Amino acid sequence: MDSIQHYRHLLKDSIRKQINFRASDQHRGVAIPPLQEPFDQELPRINLPDRKSWSTAIEKTDLTDAMGNRRSRRNYSDKWLTIEELAFLLWATQGQRSPGKEPSHFRTVPSAGARHSFETYLFINRVEKVPPGVYRYLPLSHELVFLYSTDDSSQTRLSNAVFGQKFIAKGAVVFVWATVPYRMEWRYLQAAHRVILLDAGHVCQNLYLACEAIQAGTCAIAAYDQEAMDELILVDGEEQFTVYLAPVGKY
Repeated sequence: MDSIQHYRHLLKDSIRKQINFRASDQHRGVAIPPLQEPFDQELPRINLPDRKSWSTAIEKTDLTDAMGNRRSRRNYSDKWLTIEELAFLLWATQGQRSPGKEPSHFRTVPSAGARHSFETYLFINRVEKVPPGVYRYLPLSHELVFLYSTDDSSQTRLSNAVFGQKFIAKGAVVFVWATVPYRMEWRYLQAAHRVILLDAGHVCQNLYLACEAIQAGTCAIAAYDQEAMDELILVDGEEQFTVYLAPVGKY
């Protein structure tokens, strides 16, 4: 057996050992974890425009053009996003395909076992009808829940958390995806950590393509201080932690 065949054999053997469904919490009858983390019901919430509302405000874009124009963009103008554009981007990245018609785990992005381990947090700087601050997206109700207000010092903290990449904080909005790993572990055990990272790519690619439809740009970011980012979005770093982020701005 040459080295390549040996590597393939080891990889297949590793996958077989990791995906042992009989040992999973799912197989043992443990209740399925929720697809949306609980939140303080006293916090302010903002209803987002539904698909019928924002689809009339979003110019139709040819998919071939969107894919051909897609690139990482780091320079953003001072233009504001409309709330309809933000609603569209959130629907494109974590929204339900057909609310009320399909199960809530049928989303616009693929996910291993339809487990959707991500929570979406937003640093909002320039979005019409949305005060600046840090928010969390609630995909099951298509709402934003307000976490706290931001100011110039908050932008400095964000820039410091991404190792001085100042362009990130200058976006109209910054998407931050945090994973709740148990949603995947419940079914996939150790293999969960591999598919979580694959799912992150699915989500961010949808953001890239959706941005092209509204003449906006984004840039995927994986260089950040873990503890600092988790602190900024108010997660514990254990049961939920940052895995990816991307600023969005008009160009």
